[in-house]
Amino acid sequence: MEEIKPDSVYTVEETRKFLKISDSTIKRLFKRGILKANKVGNQYRVLGKEILRLISPKTERKIVAIYQEIKEKAKNKINKW
Repeated sequence: MEEIKPDSVYTVEETRKFLKISDSTIKRLFKRGILKANKVGNQYRVLGKEILRLISPKTERKIVAIYQEIKEKAKNKINKW
């Protein structure tokens, strides 16, 4: 696997392969604003610095916190049933 360069521009498919995630997961990351992309024509492009930001430990802690918050909301919703 090649090195991720901060100033390079990557396709969604390249980004997905770097992160080793599914199509649905990368779409979820875009939708929630966790991973930012720019639309060029009909396709999205991701800057290398965004990929590197995502895989940093600080970002990982943030993602875990978001996940825990969503999980807690789901548990509360289920308990109300």
